[in-house]
Amino acid sequence: MTTRREARRTALDLLYQADVTGAAPAAVLGEWIDYGREIAPFTRDLVEGVVGNLPAIDAILESHADEWTVARMTALDRTILRLAVFELLHRPDVPPAAVISEAVEAASELSADESKRFVNGILGKLARELDTGAAG
Repeated sequence: MTTRREARRTALDLLYQADVTGAAPAAVLGEWIDYGREIAPFTRDLVEGVVGNLPAIDAILESHADEWTVARMTALDRTILRLAVFELLHRPDVPPAAVISEAVEAASELSADESKRFVNGILGKLARELDTGAAG
């Protein structure tokens, strides 16, 4: 059985691969399945959710990343943030603190030194706004 953390990391890997190769996430997902990779239902839900809400997610990122565009972000940071924003907005079954913690941990382990603060700052600001009903 795959944990949510493992499923989230798989979704991150898949979305990152799609971003850097320019492939459709659905095509990458299909390739992974063809190669025998097991894809947990939660992974599939996350990938489909990010893809289905990408314009809105990117608009939120643009409005919360001071002096940064989504295109200017590194592919890995952009992918981490997209996944986390989707969960914050559309997965009420996942506590916001868990979403932010997982995203910051991924940035800390996988990205540049300053990414941890960057990801935490954007997601913290969004979570506070969501808590007060001011996001968007």
